[in-house]
Amino acid sequence: MTDPVAKLPSELDQLPDRDPEETAEWAASLDAVTKAAGPHRAAYLMRRSLQHAEGAGIALPKLLESDYVNTIPTSAEPEFDGDLEMESKITAWNRWNAAAMVTRGARYGVGGHIATFASAAWLYETGFNHFFRGKEGDGSGDQLYIQGHASPGIYARAFLDGRLSEQQLDNFRQESGGNGLPSYPHPRRLPWLWEFPTVSMGLGPLSAIYQARFNRYLTNRSIKDTSNSHVWAFLGDGEMDEPESTAALALAAREQLDNLTFVINCNLQRLDGPVRANFRVVQELEGAFRGAGWNVIKTLWGNAWDELFQLDTTGALIRRLREVPDAQFQTYATRDVAYIREHFFGSEPALAELAKLLSDAKIAECFYSSRGGHEARKVYAAYRAAVEHKGAPTVILAQTVKGYTLGKGFESKNANHQMKKLSIDEFKGMRELLGLPIPDSAFEDGLVPYGHPGADSPEVRYLQERRAALGGPAPARRVHTVALPQPEERAFKALYKGSGKQEMATTMAFVRLVKDLMRDKETGRRWVPIVPDEARTFGMESLFPSAGIYSPLGQTYEPVDRDQLMYYKEAKDGQILNEGITEAGAMADFIAAASSYATHGETMIPFYIFYSMFGWQRTGDQMWQLADQLGKGFIVGATAGRTTLTGEGLQHADGHSHLIASTNPASLNYDPAFAYEIAVIVKDGLRRMYGPDAEDVFYYLTVYNEPKQQPAMPEGVEEGIVKGLYRFKEGTPAEADAPRLQLIGSGTAIHWALEAQELLAADWGVTADVWSATSWGELRRDALESDEALLRGEERVPYVTQALSGAPGPVLAVSDWMRAVPDQISQWVEQDWSSLGTDGFGLSDTREGARRHFGVDARSVAVAALAQLARRGEIPASKVKEAREKYGM
Repeated sequence: MTDPVAKLPSELDQLPDRDPEETAEWAASLDAVTKAAGPHRAAYLMRRSLQHAEGAGIALPKLLESDYVNTIPTSAEPEFDGDLEMESKITAWNRWNAAAMVTRGARYGVGGHIATFASAAWLYETGFNHFFRGKEGDGSGDQLYIQGHASPGIYARAFLDGRLSEQQLDNFRQESGGNGLPSYPHPRRLPWLWEFPTVSMGLGPLSAIYQARFNRYLTNRSIKDTSNSHVWAFLGDGEMDEPESTAALALAAREQLDNLTFVINCNLQRLDGPVRANFRVVQELEGAFRGAGWNVIKTLWGNAWDELFQLDTTGALIRRLREVPDAQFQTYATRDVAYIREHFFGSEPALAELAKLLSDAKIAECFYSSRGGHEARKVYAAYRAAVEHKGAPTVILAQTVKGYTLGKGFESKNANHQMKKLSIDEFKGMRELLGLPIPDSAFEDGLVPYGHPGADSPEVRYLQERRAALGGPAPARRVHTVALPQPEERAFKALYKGSGKQEMATTMAFVRLVKDLMRDKETGRRWVPIVPDEARTFGMESLFPSAGIYSPLGQTYEPVDRDQLMYYKEAKDGQILNEGITEAGAMADFIAAASSYATHGETMIPFYIFYSMFGWQRTGDQMWQLADQLGKGFIVGATAGRTTLTGEGLQHADGHSHLIASTNPASLNYDPAFAYEIAVIVKDGLRRMYGPDAEDVFYYLTVYNEPKQQPAMPEGVEEGIVKGLYRFKEGTPAEADAPRLQLIGSGTAIHWALEAQELLAADWGVTADVWSATSWGELRRDALESDEALLRGEERVPYVTQALSGAPGPVLAVSDWMRAVPDQISQWVEQDWSSLGTDGFGLSDTREGARRHFGVDARSVAVAALAQLARRGEIPASKVKEAREKYGM
């Protein structure tokens, strides 16, 4: 007969049991409790035993999920450090003005979100009044990642504080006049207020983790002591569905980032409806964060629930809360008390008996409004526990009602995220609920008024005193511009000279340049090399022993290659951020370093090097985040182009990143062909980004893994390199009246153009001048600016037009990119224009085979050049056919 409760295999079976009889007695005791008092009592005793063991220091695996109750009971809450009545008044004004601002804006159809801040108001207010450090105190202050849809509430608080005017509130989402407010946190649009752009959901939590990590990096490298800075990330429970939101949880726990707190507003609603309609998102998030090693604090229920829990002598209430799905709890908040009595308390006799002890008013209070996230004391207790916890990051799961205080037409409704305004009657109801002294006469013009108690009112004085004690206004962005000195010329000169007979890929040239720049006495320590686990691919292993790979633990093991010159060295003060296989994480690192000049007043020079294909294509949203955050630094797409990375094929073959990069106004994009071009571009980039007249831009450079002899820099080409075009090699006519044309190449394609130049001269008597296009994007940017100047009545000729002016013959452009990349400048070229490129999917082959496939190899360039000349009638068409046959086309 089979045992109905057969023992399942367990890891415990591998451990020795020195006293099986004692073990059996413990099991028998548990069986007895289960039989006598039921499985719920047995489970309770087991959890109590685990809790006791943990308190006694006995190492045991932790449970991933706790009951659906507050982590901090009311009896354990710390004393509230403030005037709760005053803070309630401040919060009421901010709720009102946030809703008024969005509603007034609805006149112009600009929209806005009301419900998010309404649910999260106390989560922000408690932080602003008690925890968030400003930038006018010691250190850098705290870093606040504000939930994008809550921005109206932050503007409302800045209005109460005197930092924004009524006119600015009325220009919410109307920025073109120059005095408006951006819809969401956008540092580029409101740089004195916002530090971090967060509305591209998922990037906020990811960036917050790497920001906290970068803070520790600065401290461990003795750049700046950031030990008093705390990173707060305010997130929505629906936002946690984004893969990026939870992508780096293990990193935060592994590196013990107790300078980081996530505050997740669990109002149980996404943009369209319930977050986990048939499940419980709070419990799911608790398990995910506990499993990753975070400290979890659940702040679910307000004080009104205390009476219910005290009456729950059987545990029936706890069990019921554990089983009710989110969508049903949302429904309870919108139905009458009779419905709640029947559908919540009527599920089992013990609950029905408990409900008989409760008045309708008590049930209504609990189910309609009493949530932990709506009570300052609950939130304060959670925040205090978070900042005092050591050894791990903390997540606070705060339960709220979406649309709270906005009236029954808003609260918990599926559509409330899309509801952009309240009626006058709804505002009057809100006024009564919040107790605000706004007379009916204020509505006579048909508009809801803004409310303000006065610049010298007790509320405003209290707000400002609390902020002064915490180090000044928040959020706030401060820039203390300190120009970095230009590095010594010696590092650049090494590349100006070329490589002689030695072959060197431009990837290696760039790494060699940065390695030399990192030795600079003044600025070397400010370089932040970032790489996603491909340092050896890019020839960066020489940096390992000299710069070290950052690890907060240092190196706790003996590396396998310790006896080698370029061994794998980790160090607490290591300079390299080697992130493993996470381009998103590496990009988050880059953003933190690139904006450190504002966040911490410490200018850093990050360079992030990656497989070109896995940059703009894979993490393009973060590139926009970088631009929004006014970050500076060098992004380097290595192994660039569609045909240079032999054998890897389609998924590694980038022929389009320059086209994507060209869409970002802050990105200066270069495709250098030679080592000396890299030196000139990097030198100029350091001047533009970190010099006395620093610009809020960043650089994208593409470099190649194809070894070539690097020529010495010709005289007088620096300006052309920076602006994007110069003539590299002039053709020598075989005859005075020989047909002539201009070949323009970028990156590795310059070599095909040079070879084609020789074929055209030797085989067909055609003269070609070869130009190096270091930046198609900068040529286009300059041309667009020239067009704009013409509209203003200013006469200005684009640089590309000037450079090619008078050059004989047609122009043929060739690159390792799709044709749309060079075609960006065609309309400003006065000569006949044609281009060759690598349109289509990549493929695995040799470089020569791939280039022949795409028709960009030297012979294909020569045939295309002849075809251009034939169309112009400068050579017979038969020559083109002859060339095709000769070159095996």
